[in-house]
Amino acid sequence: MTEKVQAQVADLYDVVIVGAGISGINTAHHIRTQLPNLNYAIFEARDKIGGTWDLFRYPGIRSDTDLQTFGFEWKLWVEKRAIADGASIARYLHEAAEEDCILPHIKFGHRVDSANWSSEDQAWNMVVRTSQNSQTTVRARFLVLGSGYYDYKEPLKPQIPGLYENFKGQIVHPQFWPEDLEYTGKKVVIIGSGATAITLLPNVAKKAGHVTMLQRSPTYILSTDNTVGNSWTYRVLPKSWALRLSRWSFMWMTAMIFYLCRAFPGKARSKLEGMVAEQLPKSIPLDPHFRPRYQPWDQRLCFTPNGDFFESMREGKAAVETGHVETVTEHAIILQSGQKLEADIVVTATGLKLALGGHIKVSVDGEQIDLANRYAWRTAMLQDVPNLAFILGYVNASWTLGAEATAHIVCRVLQHMEKKGLSSATPKLRNPSSIRPVPIWNLESTYVKEAASDLPKCGDSGPWKGRTNYFWDLCRAKYGSITTGLEFTYAQE
Repeated sequence: MTEKVQAQVADLYDVVIVGAGISGINTAHHIRTQLPNLNYAIFEARDKIGGTWDLFRYPGIRSDTDLQTFGFEWKLWVEKRAIADGASIARYLHEAAEEDCILPHIKFGHRVDSANWSSEDQAWNMVVRTSQNSQTTVRARFLVLGSGYYDYKEPLKPQIPGLYENFKGQIVHPQFWPEDLEYTGKKVVIIGSGATAITLLPNVAKKAGHVTMLQRSPTYILSTDNTVGNSWTYRVLPKSWALRLSRWSFMWMTAMIFYLCRAFPGKARSKLEGMVAEQLPKSIPLDPHFRPRYQPWDQRLCFTPNGDFFESMREGKAAVETGHVETVTEHAIILQSGQKLEADIVVTATGLKLALGGHIKVSVDGEQIDLANRYAWRTAMLQDVPNLAFILGYVNASWTLGAEATAHIVCRVLQHMEKKGLSSATPKLRNPSSIRPVPIWNLESTYVKEAASDLPKCGDSGPWKGRTNYFWDLCRAKYGSITTGLEFTYAQE
């Protein structure tokens, strides 16, 4: 029996932000501080702050970059560890929202189903469904999509022969890890070689009988010291100065590693592989398990804090296998080499199903818009879509740095509109043939390449060019032109 849906009409907001995770909280801070005269609201479909860091509950869930840069510039991360667990990150976000007076502006249990831009009204008309199954119509002058880039409802199903048809054990996706999953003493096979798999292996190995990471091809893994705060700067400088200096140090270090890997791939490969070889037990060879076919940073570099990934292998609790799956039987995975991996539980850590905008149906004057079939202006707004911004982070640095650059651009556009009495700003590409399409994320990861058609694209010149370097991008966001490539409409008297 279908429950009756109630409808009501809400007031007009200057800005509506979708999502109360890293992106949404950061955008709200900049709106509040740079445009205090505007009224805004954050619509969060779930009942908690945190986004990814509250949704994902798999063992060991943690950041894949340092919290010095993954944390906010306006609320520095103070704990003496660089990589932190998901619960700590969610708690940090809640503290940030509460201290910055953002919490009262968050409407929990409010999912945006659709958004239609009305040129006549110069506003977004949004259908919002609440957790009580009521339906509200919300209007906003400007809409910011801060809901991330992946599907919150459906996992990415890997194409593994026989897995879903034959396997009699339990199949688990990290995004939807069962709270009651019992894996003590069991044989667990984790399929994948990215950050999630590398995080899962040492944490599942603490209780499981044995854990095997099965990969089609290896990735680059870098062990890092997870301790922060013991340098002379913390002893000599005021705490706030030391924290800020640490944040900038991590920014430069990450950028330096990326550019050195790209400039000297041969030497970088040798160095990374050498560091791995020193940590492997003699029973596990470097080749083929830790000798990637691609150059460093063609895919995202994976970090293992304090080398916990390799420690579990040295203790004999975990292993790695490299090869292609021939088929999956009732209780085992058979590789094309003939090798048989027995399993009670299979974890598919093969990536995420991408979905920009959280499945919101976006339309302009009633005509539905495919967000992926658009060029991205300043990696922040979409071609021919008025007063809409989206937030994507970096793939070669912390997500938050990309969110920071976008927030500054959005605020400057809004400030320009307020100053000039404008009601809308629309990115316009007058001559599409003048630019060459470029993927918005320059990664060779399988799930990213497969989902390229689901993300907007960038160009190779002008304001359509994608982001490459945070320092340059932040400079452009703060001081570059925010009128080139935009068409404005004056507010009607």
